[in-house]
Amino acid sequence: MKAVILDSATLGDDIDLSPLRKEVDDLAVHPTTAPEDRLERLRGAQVAIVNKVVLDAELLDALPDLELICVLATGTNNIDMQAAERNGVAVRNVTAYGTQSVAQHTLMLMLALANRLPLYQRDVAAGKWNDSAFFCLLGHRTLQLADKHLVIVGQGELGRRVASLAEAFGMKVTFSARPGNEANDRRPSLSELALQADVISLHCPLTEDTRHLIDSDMLARMKPGALLINCARGGVIDEEAALVSLRQGQLGGLGVDTLPKEPPREGHPLLSALADPLNLITTPHNAWISPEARANVVKLTVDNLRRWRDSQA
Repeated sequence: MKAVILDSATLGDDIDLSPLRKEVDDLAVHPTTAPEDRLERLRGAQVAIVNKVVLDAELLDALPDLELICVLATGTNNIDMQAAERNGVAVRNVTAYGTQSVAQHTLMLMLALANRLPLYQRDVAAGKWNDSAFFCLLGHRTLQLADKHLVIVGQGELGRRVASLAEAFGMKVTFSARPGNEANDRRPSLSELALQADVISLHCPLTEDTRHLIDSDMLARMKPGALLINCARGGVIDEEAALVSLRQGQLGGLGVDTLPKEPPREGHPLLSALADPLNLITTPHNAWISPEARANVVKLTVDNLRRWRDSQA
């Protein structure tokens, strides 16, 4: 059985791929793959292993030997699922591989924003501590997390892990109703909870119901000074509206790990605003990248290969 990895660089060069090699007769590894190279590299392969490389209908129709696509991520939006089904190609993804890593990153953003770290680091770099009339700087009001209210959107494994970490800091945690299903959900809606939340953390998929879930109207409903964290998907918040709210002082802090287009080759307002005196943190979609999480992607992909092979026996 021949397998091809089209974008191994997304796992990093420090991750051991030998567990995958043991599962197939031949494993071709390509760090990156341009669209024009996909067909030639996958020709004759039974298994395609990809993270973000697009496998569209035209390509899948031209690969009669392909039997399985292993996605090195949870999302399968880069795969034409209808074309895969039409061609009898199974698609397997991986889930919950980075729970600990993303939860840790979420708490890092929460703690840094609560302590106004971006603002104080800027002040120290500008020499304001050197010139202080006394021993410390007090210019930015911090937020003690103990006894504060964290609202989480998304009660999956990741959301629950973030909740347990926040509770260790003494926070009160509430999960909102699933967006789009508020009428059938006994939990309060995000719109209700926004009025009382000190921190809102997003851990939901990007769907039609969650696109711009946090928009200008929701931001206006939020408790003044509240913190907003998005380690879900770009587009779940209206980033430009959130930036306006932050500049106006309605939003107390904003931390995001994802943007609608990645990498943001054409720039983005949040990236430009990093030079401004704002309580803003933007990280490059790296909440998931701990070595443990990336190694777990390989392990789960091996499991997918084995289960698929067993199903063919």
